[in-house]
Amino acid sequence: MRVVSICPSNTEIVAYLGLTKVLVGVDNYSDWPASIQHLPKVGPDLSIDMDKVEDMKPDLVLASLSVPGMEKNIKALDERKIPYIILNPNSLQEIAKDIQTVGEALGFSDLGEEKAKQFLGDIEGIRNKFQSNEKKTKLYWEWWPKPIFTPGGLNWLSEISEIAGGENIFSSEKVTSVQTDWDDVKERNPDHICMVWVGVKEEKMRPELVIKRPGWSEMPAIKNKKIHVLEESLFCRPSPRLLDGLRKLVSIIHE
Repeated sequence: MRVVSICPSNTEIVAYLGLTKVLVGVDNYSDWPASIQHLPKVGPDLSIDMDKVEDMKPDLVLASLSVPGMEKNIKALDERKIPYIILNPNSLQEIAKDIQTVGEALGFSDLGEEKAKQFLGDIEGIRNKFQSNEKKTKLYWEWWPKPIFTPGGLNWLSEISEIAGGENIFSSEKVTSVQTDWDDVKERNPDHICMVWVGVKEEKMRPELVIKRPGWSEMPAIKNKKIHVLEESLFCRPSPRLLDGLRKLVSIIHE
């Protein structure tokens, strides 16, 4: 098969299946694993060059609706009659389902089922270690600094928090994403601040600006120096690499 992935998390699912050999092109933001770096790029995930995609004569495009604006990619694929599937998970269970779906679409149904079970099994193994913790560490996840966006209770980061023995302070909001303000975060009083600015590399994040927000210097997370600049690629992409993010979070909470 000739497959084009136009979203980083889709590329990472193919890699988890060990099937990167089928990829003939990827979007500009697909940066993992290293073995796909030589592949032709077809543009940013919100501005895919469909001429390039069409020229690659793919048997299948792995599309996504995980970011607002990706709808136009689907429209363009329809117009050109290019075969595709759409992945758009919000939970770990849905990511496992997507692993299975991609395996089946690529002609490896048994492998997809096996790897989906492995993904969920690894998660449960970590969950079982920390479910006895009575006191949950309160976590604030910052997706974007101004205006503040943070994951709500219907996003995988609430699940990741709970599995690691913590609690997303916005898990009570039954949405995938919450726009809030500095005072609201301060009132919820997190023990840890986890900076995962979407699309921003760690070296470009500015924790000193977060610390200077009005009243935040009195928060336990700031006083105890529990502010963390984390790889958004391990926490903000709905792919099996969330397992690596989960393991990193465990080390942070239980250091």
